[in-house]
Amino acid sequence: MAHSVEVQEQGIAAAFSFQEMLRYSGPSSPAGVALGFKVMERAFALLEPDGLVERREVVIETAFGGPGARDACELVTRALTDSRYVVDPALERPERGHTLRTFGFRVSYCDRTVSLLLREGLVTDEFVRLARSPDLIAEEQRHLATMKQALAGRLMATNAADLFDIA
Repeated sequence: MAHSVEVQEQGIAAAFSFQEMLRYSGPSSPAGVALGFKVMERAFALLEPDGLVERREVVIETAFGGPGARDACELVTRALTDSRYVVDPALERPERGHTLRTFGFRVSYCDRTVSLLLREGLVTDEFVRLARSPDLIAEEQRHLATMKQALAGRLMATNAADLFDIA
């Protein structure tokens, strides 16, 4: 498991830990932060296997609208600030079912692109139902918070190559 996601800016290396990403995002989306961490970890290794990606040349497109993944990617790549982080509902994959339809990321760097699809079995139907529900009672909010922490732990404990299918 990587302890940080590394990039460079104008030849100067920078490493960002999961804890730094959590502090940047705040406490409400730890699973999304972990997802963003793992997306970048996997994609960057595929897109630039012999070095570090230039942070301001990474483009991330996804149907996933969660704030944790967005914040993690913004901290590392500044993609949101520079309009290179795009949430596009047209990228949904309905054939993957209700739970997984938005869990895909297309990451581009220079002239290379990789598409990552979160594997089945990591995110449950209950998790998605609660996360997308606008009106949760206090007990459901507590349960969802527990589920988010557990999912973040599972994602961070798993090798990024084992989390995603390459589409």
